[in-house]
This record gives sequence, C-alpha cells and structure tokens, in this order.
Amino acid sequence: MITPLLAAPEALGAPAVSLPPVHAGFDYQIGQAYTPPAGVRVVTRDHEAPPATGLYNICYINAFQVQPGAEGQWDADLLLRDGSGKVVYDDGWGEALLDLRTADKRQRVAAKVGGWIDGCANKGFQGVEPDNYDSYTRSRGLLSSGAAKSYITLLAERSHSRGLAIAQKNTSELAGSRAQIGLDFAVAEECGAYSECGDYTAAFGSNVIVIEYTKKGLSKACASWGGQLSIVRRDVNVSPAGSSGYVRQTC
Repeated sequence: MITPLLAAPEALGAPAVSLPPVHAGFDYQIGQAYTPPAGVRVVTRDHEAPPATGLYNICYINAFQVQPGAEGQWDADLLLRDGSGKVVYDDGWGEALLDLRTADKRQRVAAKVGGWIDGCANKGFQGVEPDNYDSYTRSRGLLSSGAAKSYITLLAERSHSRGLAIAQKNTSELAGSRAQIGLDFAVAEECGAYSECGDYTAAFGSNVIVIEYTKKGLSKACASWGGQLSIVRRDVNVSPAGSSGYVRQTC
C-alpha cells in the first residue's frame, strides 16, 4: 500500500494532495502506456492515457509548448511570435512556444491547460507534471522567468484545487522559488549527467524523480543519489516495452 507524504495546498479548504513515495521504483511512460515492470510504484503517463492500477500516477502535460502539428488547437494570438509575426519554435522538438507575456494571456493559456489538469484528476491521477517550464530559455529573449513562474503558479493552484500534487519539471535555476509558487516535487531529466541533482534536493529534499538517458548519466546519478532518490534510465524517445528502441535500467 502506498503511503506517500502529504503536501498542504495553498487554497484554504482545497483537498489535501499526496506526494509520490520517495526512493521508489519509477517508470516514465509518456511515449505510450504499457504494463509497468515489477517493482514500480510510481509511473508518469500522458494525460490522454489511463492511470496504472494500484500505483502512484503522475499525469504528463505539455504546458508551455504546443505538440507538433497542434498549433490550430490554440488561438492564434496565444502562440509566441517574433517581431516579424513568425511563430517561435523549440527547434529541438518542433514545438511552438506559448505566449505568456501578459497576465491575460497567461490566464487564457492556464484555462485551456487547466482543462487537461481536470481530466487528470477525473481519471484518478495523483500528480501532474507540466513540461517545458524552461521554455523561456528558448524564446529568443521574448519570455522571462518571471512570466513562467506566474503562469505555473496558476497551474499549481488549479492542480491543488483538484487534489493533485504538481511537479517542477527541470529548470533547476528556479528551484529556489518552489515554495513561493506551490510546487510539491521535482522531475529532473539528466540531473546526474549534468551534476544538477543537488540543486533539486536543496529545494525538494528527497522528493525528486530522476530520468537519465545515457549509461554515464545513470551511473553518476546512482553513485551520488541512488540511496535517496527515485532514478531510472529510459531511451530518449521513451519507447514502450517490447519495441526495438526500448531501454529501461535502474540503480
């Protein structure tokens, strides 16, 4: 039986939220859901997938950027545009950035993403992982860290109102603001490879989930944090079990 720590939501009267158990078997299934391997107690799945029965489930949402080809699902003025009116993309993944420069736009984006958060709660997820918190670093100077923090604060309030814990995804440079914003735990990609795991534990204690994508990164994370944090190595495409590209290793 899972008995995770509890975090108190900011809003008075909001339901209590449960944090993922620390130093627990974890699997990252945002590419496609599949039967979790033996020993897994925590799993992250896309918000369109069902949660895994009997586990602590984290609901993945692409909260700061737009899935490739989905630009038409957003109001045109909510896509970040440069001075010539061209949409700004995260070139690494082909994802349009969302425009968070004004309070009004942040509210409108949060309203749409909030619908996904509600869906996560309705399905039975216990936590939510809003990805691309660091999109401001890829915005060609158009977005600020302050706008990112203001926006994710809205998502934290929405999550807590639905009884969901909310993760800080990456963005170690903003970990010190987690209490002010209301973020409950961290999901850190390659913090072992880049020697950043300590930046997250300084803010979140042991409530940190680590995903590595290389043997070296896994080795470094396990050597320093294997007795304290939840750590897994996955292939970068997070392929499902049984597929040719599937990789999953633990400490």
